[in-house]
Amino acid sequence: MLISEYLQLRNISSVIPTGGASDLTAGRSENTENGTAAGGTPFAAELKKQLDAAGRLTDVNAEELSEQSGVDFSKHAVERINERGIDLYTDGRLERLSKAVSLAEEKGSDNALILIDRAAFLVSVKNNKVITTVNTEEMTGNIFTNIDSTVIM
Repeated sequence: MLISEYLQLRNISSVIPTGGASDLTAGRSENTENGTAAGGTPFAAELKKQLDAAGRLTDVNAEELSEQSGVDFSKHAVERINERGIDLYTDGRLERLSKAVSLAEEKGSDNALILIDRAAFLVSVKNNKVITTVNTEEMTGNIFTNIDSTVIM
């Protein structure tokens, strides 16, 4: 996948220099002696830098998510969100998740599968806690068990 395709999928306007390779290394402060960043290749370092600058590649934590959504997140769920690159900050996804949990609670659900855009959240409604998350690529072929409802937002 090209960077431009990735950025388009994540709805990030292009902030990557369009010039030659010298543009990619100019102004990069994290370069080491061999020309690569501590995180790996120059390409990977530049991509991370650009996504960080766009505010889209920062790791989330449970307290921050709980504070913003009113729904608790298990340590496992937060690890999966970060590992799978699930973006919760665009298109009001956190608010939609909170609303979905409320709807499931109103209907008397104990454990719900909540589908928001291209992500699935397995939620213990009675504990108001996201147990795990799955992105689109990992949903295919999976079976979700021990749920009593599904909410599509």
